[in-house]
Amino acid sequence: MQARGLKSTLRRMAIGAIAVALLTFIAFRTHMNLASAIPLYLFVIVLQSLTGDFPSSLLVAAISAGSLDFFFTNPIFSLYIASPRSMLALIAFVFTSLVITKLVSRLRKEAIASTTQKERLDRLYQLSQELLHMEPDAATTGHRLLDPFQRLFGISAICFFEAQTMQIRSWGDSETLASHTRDAYIRGIDLDDPGSFTSVRCLRVGGHLSGAIGFQGLKEPAETATALTALMATFLERTKAFDDASTASAAAQAEVYRSAILDALAHEFKTPLATILAAAGGLREAGPLEPAQMEMADTVESEATRLGNLTSRLLRTARLEKQDIRPRMEITDLVSLIGRAARQYAERSPDRRIVTDGSGSLEIMADAELLRLAIGQILENACKYSEPGSTVTIRMDRQPDAVVIRLTNDGSSIQPNERQRIFERFYRGADARRSTSGSGLGLYVARKIATAHGGALDLESNEAGDYRVTFALRLPAAKSEAEVNDEFNHVVSAE
Repeated sequence: MQARGLKSTLRRMAIGAIAVALLTFIAFRTHMNLASAIPLYLFVIVLQSLTGDFPSSLLVAAISAGSLDFFFTNPIFSLYIASPRSMLALIAFVFTSLVITKLVSRLRKEAIASTTQKERLDRLYQLSQELLHMEPDAATTGHRLLDPFQRLFGISAICFFEAQTMQIRSWGDSETLASHTRDAYIRGIDLDDPGSFTSVRCLRVGGHLSGAIGFQGLKEPAETATALTALMATFLERTKAFDDASTASAAAQAEVYRSAILDALAHEFKTPLATILAAAGGLREAGPLEPAQMEMADTVESEATRLGNLTSRLLRTARLEKQDIRPRMEITDLVSLIGRAARQYAERSPDRRIVTDGSGSLEIMADAELLRLAIGQILENACKYSEPGSTVTIRMDRQPDAVVIRLTNDGSSIQPNERQRIFERFYRGADARRSTSGSGLGLYVARKIATAHGGALDLESNEAGDYRVTFALRLPAAKSEAEVNDEFNHVVSAE
């Protein structure tokens, strides 16, 4: 490129020198004087400045000054100037020619830069339009995304490094661009390598480094790389937003289908269950039954009732899982509620020993049905994942502003990396998946119920090697009449 520029300068110099020589020959043969020749030489200098660069224009100005001195200033055919007036005219010519050369060359350079900038902006605008109308899935098919970059800016490869996922994606063919992009992110600085036409720009969001984008084959990185980085980052953000929206839409559609299936299944289950219950009652009333037959009828009736309760619970759990819970708060005796739940699950799990330490009465403001469901979910997990013959303990602790219910089971443990994830929807730990079946909704729903009551459900940390799991359900305590009166008096006195 430098050799090509030097050749162009030499060519302009040669053309300018020939033009000055031709003008000198014509002016001298027509016997022009110095005053008549100077405007003609200035005209040639202006033309040279408009078409050539500064070095060639400066050379033409120097040759023109020498020609005027040698051929048109007395004594002619010498570089000696006898007349002070001629000396002043020649100096004025030299100064004027240099000023004209400088100004015209500067204007020409600015005009070229303006034209180049306009062309660059036009290409950037065209690229932005193509990216805007491009399907978001083009990021997964490299040639479609790379094509406008190649066609408009000559880029042969693009690389994107995302800090959040520590993943790198490349489009095009380049062996070193990925490493350059990763290095630029690690060092936190932009990179331009003219030798390989590699340019890397860091991405910052809110002042924090979020990634880096590299380009291979970009010939004007200082003027273009930042703008291309902004366009590429915008396209990738649009792609990510499209993916998130598609995922959310698919999840919503799946939720609709799931609800429809659950409702249909519940209806299909309840109809034959009602028929079974009616048939069992009819058998008992049809006539005297032998003890064995009566026992079988009781078994059919109790198991059908149990299956109906399970169906209702499944529906209630699914509906709570997909919507915000709005509890109907009322004064609830916590000791009585936990006692009933403990007896219920003791009958379902006769090989577990369920122990409660509460007695008397402990009232809180709660939705009794929802709270019974939350405690039931935790109790079911405690019975399901503990060893046969182990003990499940329920302790109630009254604090100044809260009531803490701790449910502890022996014979199981939860890995440290799973202690927060067990409250996620549909998540089940590795040990849980191997030991028993389940939906992964119980603890998620229980925590939602606790949060809706203004409380919390957490897994209390255990020491390593301690095969014991304790869940702590914290609920706001019901205020006594004296506490309510104290708060009212405090508000009145403050006013």
